[in-house]
Amino acid sequence: MLSRLGILLMHLLGRLPLAWVRALGSGLGWVLYLLVVPRRRVAQTNLRLCFPDRSAAQIQTLARRTFVHFAQAWLDRGWLWHGPPGVTRQRLTLTGAVSELQGHEPIVIFAPHFVGLDAGWTALTQQLPRQFTTIYTNQANKILDAWILTGRQRFGSVRLFGRIDGVKTIVAALRSGDPLYLLPDMSFGQENSVFVPFYGVSAATLPSLSRFAKLGRAKVVPVVTRMTRQGYEVEVMSAWPDFPSDDALADTAFMNQQLESYIDSMPDQYFWVHKRFKDRPIGTPSVY
Repeated sequence: MLSRLGILLMHLLGRLPLAWVRALGSGLGWVLYLLVVPRRRVAQTNLRLCFPDRSAAQIQTLARRTFVHFAQAWLDRGWLWHGPPGVTRQRLTLTGAVSELQGHEPIVIFAPHFVGLDAGWTALTQQLPRQFTTIYTNQANKILDAWILTGRQRFGSVRLFGRIDGVKTIVAALRSGDPLYLLPDMSFGQENSVFVPFYGVSAATLPSLSRFAKLGRAKVVPVVTRMTRQGYEVEVMSAWPDFPSDDALADTAFMNQQLESYIDSMPDQYFWVHKRFKDRPIGTPSVY
């Protein structure tokens, strides 16, 4: 019942002016910051590790802004997935090297976990005439799962792969010319990860960006989405030269280095609520 009421609310939010939605998101973010203490501590720990030169007050401010942007982005799904298509297009601005995504050559899109990741996906699928693919993890709540799947398939001709589809199916689509929107910058356990620096801290990181680019004979194009007062700015960057290489470890370290430069431009819009350093090298104590 709560899930259905929540989805109904999102439908209603999709009709409101953006300033109202953002104001509601700001209030919700403050509430979450005050009440969801475990996640607040996770965010503060991540920020302290990654920005050791910042004061306690600065870390607290960044963490609070992270919760606010996270909540605002969540409520923005109302207009992303239910608002009039014209409004959605107006609020999503594609900038940068958009020509990198034209044509039919294989492309892996490096889409880091900023709060606007769904806005970036919506902008690409609504505004560009290509069939995009991505990898989807099913939600435990079936009603919520169906809502998210429907929202992410709202525009264009898209394909969402489950993890059970396997690498071969994803690579086949990639080689056929369907860009893969990939979010490889989080920790999913040590089994399939490598340890590379992230802000100077050893972090378990999926080497999947290098792997898919190599298997798909694809170029890697970063797409970074920034929340703005008008909606979102989706910046398409130039393809990385000489990537992938023959060294997946070096490629993954390079990915994190590039990611750091993106985060530095908007540190309060990254997913610091995720336990990025939950997997540690053997013999290294937990930071959480």
